Amino acid sequence: MNAPHNPEIARSVRTGSFNSNVHDLGCSKPGQPPVLFIHGSGPGVSAWANWRLAMPVIARDRRLIAPDMVGFGYTDRPAGITYSMDTWVQQALDVMDAMGVAQADVVGNSFGGALSLALAIRAPQRVRRLVLMGSVGVPFPITPGLDAVWGYQPSLDTMKRLLDIFAHSRALVTDELAQLRFQASIRPGFQESFSAMFPAPRQRWVDAMASPEAAIRALTHETLIVHGREDQVIPLQTSLTLSQWIPNSQLHVFGHCGHWTQIEHAARFAQLVANFLQEADNSST
Repeated sequence: MNAPHNPEIARSVRTGSFNSNVHDLGCSKPGQPPVLFIHGSGPGVSAWANWRLAMPVIARDRRLIAPDMVGFGYTDRPAGITYSMDTWVQQALDVMDAMGVAQADVVGNSFGGALSLALAIRAPQRVRRLVLMGSVGVPFPITPGLDAVWGYQPSLDTMKRLLDIFAHSRALVTDELAQLRFQASIRPGFQESFSAMFPAPRQRWVDAMASPEAAIRALTHETLIVHGREDQVIPLQTSLTLSQWIPNSQLHVFGHCGHWTQIEHAARFAQLVANFLQEADNSST
């Protein structure tokens, strides 16, 4: 009997010196760039775990590409690799190149938001529109919530406590979800790479993910900024700052929402993103 397919494992794509696990869904119409989804940095995270509710909705109307960033998910973990913004930006560009994508709309969550912002700054012609959700990328004092996430040491009880930090609604924090996320975090190689990324003191990793203020203010991309009002991981102030610094930006704040906007308000989030990208499609036709 065949083992059940793991939905987190998708297409293997050569990116530089290693292979990336990349989801490639839907299809684009002429003149409509694909959407590149970049996940966050929680323990055991993968592109599918992060975006599983949004991907099928967005992929109904356009091509969607969602890689596991190196150090996460089912992308290779090369020995000796340096986990840094330079590495991750290059991987994102390599994914686009390998898949024949000249330009994409980019949606980034948390750590993925910082990466999306850096990608738009360093390769502006490769990005059409930006969506930053609960995003890192500007300086802020590390929260106890983020310190706990990055300092995760595997246990079921610890994972339950982290889920309480991630989600505002207790209804989402089930024993089943905690067990699934805990099992994901202890897969071979997952915790080793995760613990190597963000050793204490962790304020330095927040600072390393920040892009220069002048570079952010110089962005010309239309940008949708999304945040949960009750986010305990990344403070709402980061998105308020981004909305002030990015000239062509709009900010949408979800009430009764923690750090998991794409899960806690899945349908509204997907519709908001779809509408924002559709505006660009309409203006270019």
